[in-house]
Amino acid sequence: MTKFSYNATKDGKAVSGVVEASSKENARTTLVHQNIHPLSIKELKSGASFFTLGTGKVRSKDLVVFTRQLSTMISAGVPLNRSLATLQNQTVNKYFNTIISDVAKDIEGGMPLADAFGKHPDVFNEIYVNMVQAGEAGGILEDILKRLAAQVEKDAAIRKKIKSAMAYPTVILSITVLAFFGIMFFIIPKIAKILTDLGGPNAKLPIYTQVLLNISNFMRSNALIIIIIVGFSLFFFRRYIKTPKGKYRLHSFLLRVPVLNNIITKIALARFARTFASLMSAGVAVLDALEVTGGAIGNKVIEEELKAAAKEVKNGKQLSEPLSKSKYFPSIVSQMLAIGEETGEIDTILIKVADFYEEEVDVVIDGISALIEPVMIIVLGTMVGLIAASVMGPIASLSNNVGNN
Repeated sequence: MTKFSYNATKDGKAVSGVVEASSKENARTTLVHQNIHPLSIKELKSGASFFTLGTGKVRSKDLVVFTRQLSTMISAGVPLNRSLATLQNQTVNKYFNTIISDVAKDIEGGMPLADAFGKHPDVFNEIYVNMVQAGEAGGILEDILKRLAAQVEKDAAIRKKIKSAMAYPTVILSITVLAFFGIMFFIIPKIAKILTDLGGPNAKLPIYTQVLLNISNFMRSNALIIIIIVGFSLFFFRRYIKTPKGKYRLHSFLLRVPVLNNIITKIALARFARTFASLMSAGVAVLDALEVTGGAIGNKVIEEELKAAAKEVKNGKQLSEPLSKSKYFPSIVSQMLAIGEETGEIDTILIKVADFYEEEVDVVIDGISALIEPVMIIVLGTMVGLIAASVMGPIASLSNNVGNN
């Protein structure tokens, strides 16, 4: 998400601030939904790099607890100002404490809760703000907050599952890379000296051994250049994938990677179903719900398909029609959606679709986790075996030649 600064008017008064959105158009739409009429919107250029630290972070767990407790207090009839003050005192996270304090001050100044949340997009995203706004408008804020807490929990559970599955291969891969560089820089040169001492500078070595020695010599001779090239490549790649074009190409590539594309698609479908259902149940208009949902999916390619579907809905078609032709939305989704449109229970049916795909994600990730360990062991074993064969074979051969002479 990109941050945009804006100058605008609200209720005849000049206001300014910062909003986070995927594009300038989405930033304008977000402001309009908050009854803010933008006069100018400018993208804030972030000087982010690998060494940039944020001002703070709010964990999903903290946001879930805050949302549930706020819902409980509102349903119990506790005034909003008092509820926020109580929650602020209970919050251990200093950054979140400051955010709640700012929200409370805005509420005291007469600002709607959704607008106050909208000023902190790094904590309360566009979905959160839109649902709170719908809850305030419909007088069902406590119910909406309960739905939001459940949705944040579901999203956090999926992210945790993925991180857990990736932890082992990430550690093993990191150790493997470090071991490879350690061997190339420190061990291979010593072995090369042993081979030279045994067979002389003109000793005939197996091709795979010679390749290993050449790689080691090249890396040691050009270590600084390699580090600079790798560093700049990572830096520019990181910056590129933050641009709309770069992000789209990355997401398009990921959707073509076997196994990974299956996981990404199922996660996107689960997010679509749960987010769209929550927004519809909150009374958000279909087109607005589609726009917000697209930004929550997490994949630009699938988001573009939703935008195309939204155009057809705007022309009078039911959402199930364009989704039935989609490359990434299975027929079961469009069929279930069609049933929901006929019965008027889109939110109920899509929640079931979300539950189904979340279970599918769990099954796929568990299956991959079970396969990762033996695959990584085979890869490590193969690498160690190749290095051992490249080193020990010539040493044994040269030792025999020395012995025979």
